[in-house]
Amino acid sequence: MARRRREKEHGIFRELLGWIVYILIIIGLSYLIITYVGQRTMVSGQSMEPTLSNGDNLIVDKISYRFRDPQRYDIIVFPYKYEEDTYYIKRIIGLPGETVQVIGGYVYINGELMESDIYGAEPMESGQLADQPITLGADEYFVLGDNRNHSSDSRDPSVGVLKRSDLLGRAWVRIYPFDKIGFIRHE
Repeated sequence: MARRRREKEHGIFRELLGWIVYILIIIGLSYLIITYVGQRTMVSGQSMEPTLSNGDNLIVDKISYRFRDPQRYDIIVFPYKYEEDTYYIKRIIGLPGETVQVIGGYVYINGELMESDIYGAEPMESGQLADQPITLGADEYFVLGDNRNHSSDSRDPSVGVLKRSDLLGRAWVRIYPFDKIGFIRHE
């Protein structure tokens, strides 16, 4: 009888230990995924309207830029340098080595009107820093919000030109609101 009791206690202990190991593995994998693969973020404000709306919840792909360069029109996430735990979501417009300028409310790349830029909701009222040509360095990017007259982006001195190391990742999937769930279109 005592032997059976010890075997039963040993079985319960083994089962409990199995569950603890299982939970620790799940926590470890979750940490690795959040740290190196993806991260949830929420859109705050109207700077990316109509593409993304205030309150949209996104998963950010943090791994693809380890294997490929950011592309024009990618929607990226980067930390705001003056406030901790605050992230901006913008669209890449200017690539390394290019010269970007805003003339008459429109983007010019290397002196030519960027006609493929279909994302700006309306002509920009102000080019701010981009009123003058901005030549991007080897690892620099110029970003704009889609709702350009209501966006703090590379035209604004508080944001400015981004370095590749500033890019947290690429907006990948919208997970909320539920009626808009799906992959984020970048082109």
